[in-house]
Amino acid sequence: MKRKIIKIDEEKCNGCGLCANACPEGAIKIIDGKAKLVGDLLCDGLGACIGNCPEDAITIEERDAEKYNEKKVMENIVKGGRNLIKAHLKHLQKHSQTGYFNEAIKILKKKNMEIPELEHESLSYECGCPGSKVMDLREHKKEKSLADDVSVKSELSNWPVQLHLINPSAPYFNNADIVIAADCVPFCYGNFHGRFLKNKVLIIFCPKLDDAQDLYVEKLTEIFQKNNVKSITVVHLEVPCCFGTVKIVEESLKKSGKNIVIKEYTISIKGEIV
Repeated sequence: MKRKIIKIDEEKCNGCGLCANACPEGAIKIIDGKAKLVGDLLCDGLGACIGNCPEDAITIEERDAEKYNEKKVMENIVKGGRNLIKAHLKHLQKHSQTGYFNEAIKILKKKNMEIPELEHESLSYECGCPGSKVMDLREHKKEKSLADDVSVKSELSNWPVQLHLINPSAPYFNNADIVIAADCVPFCYGNFHGRFLKNKVLIIFCPKLDDAQDLYVEKLTEIFQKNNVKSITVVHLEVPCCFGTVKIVEESLKKSGKNIVIKEYTISIKGEIV
């Protein structure tokens, strides 16, 4: 079956083992000094290991792979003891994997094993993808915002904006300054329209969840080749998976043969330019 699963770049991997420690399913082992995916059926494709890799050697790809098997995973998990069981359950909980979570609980009950208590308030980066960390930002937003007093004008000048829907031959791309944003950015950065979008053409996509990354590279390459693009600004979030936005743009620009300087901005989850 075709599904999302991790991919390890062995040339980048330094064998530190942080990814293996962060994978509660036991899908990654250090073999001959390199991280290896030891079994497709052990990898849930949620990317708990990505944020722990200091060399950026792990990505998510979509390919033909054996279906993830919670029963097989639990056979490994229970051998590791209570803390590993708890880490795995929290991992599933944080990613809203209700079906796998319930299956794991049933397996524990069948084996007459203790079911660890899970504290919702303590969810952290401990064993999950940083991009999926649960955070309550309401306290951070208590101060009065500009939007409370002023009607903010939209600076959007093109439609559609999602890369999957965009036509590379659209006339607004010629002689354009293009801003390419990970699609969560405008929701995190309150002044996105005023700071980044004014007098620019917008393209958005998600480097982690969208299934069309190869198509995105092809489409961006075509946009750069067909049009006289004046500038490219890339805006993404601080979470590790979001840096894939830059990689896709850089790969597309290289394939296009064009020489255009890329301006890169990183936005924090709390809405600040890092």
